[in-house]
Amino acid sequence: MKAMEPLANTRARTKITHSPEGTENIWHEFWRLRERSGQSIRARVSLTQPEGEQRQFIVETGSGHHFLIDDAHGHTGATPVELVAAAVAGCMAFDVIMTLRAKHQPVTAYDVHVEAEQAERPPQVFVVVRIHHVFTGRGLDAAVILEAIRNSEQRSGSVQAMLKHTASIETTFEIHNEPAEMAPWRAK
Repeated sequence: MKAMEPLANTRARTKITHSPEGTENIWHEFWRLRERSGQSIRARVSLTQPEGEQRQFIVETGSGHHFLIDDAHGHTGATPVELVAAAVAGCMAFDVIMTLRAKHQPVTAYDVHVEAEQAERPPQVFVVVRIHHVFTGRGLDAAVILEAIRNSEQRSGSVQAMLKHTASIETTFEIHNEPAEMAPWRAK
């Protein structure tokens, strides 16, 4: 029998480790030391009920935020794939609102809706992602908004850049201009 040769360009490595009870402080020290290492993104995902049937996890991000993830059966948190869809909308929203504020557009509300279709067979990657922006404000300029969205698409945020290899991304928007007297409480 011929010995298996390692794959030439394999970057993934499996390392099985565990954290014995009482080593949580070491984990936090690890996060602190790694903060100086550059641009890496870190998170820890921990099973909440090791003895049960549920697959609920708590996520701790490198920036110290915590949230639950779950599967479709548990319904106690978002699924990981829902977070990917939300992340692409969030990345684009950050980019677009930054541009609109720089262009002095009087946005009083901004929502981004995302819908993603997955491939039928595993791996069920996204094949189509629809992003719909809804802007509310006073005297919003459609041309400036369109330019902000197009520039964001061309720059491709991190998440969008990861998805564009498997999915077509469709973007639409709508504007709701409100009279100035209708929104005095939202004024700067």
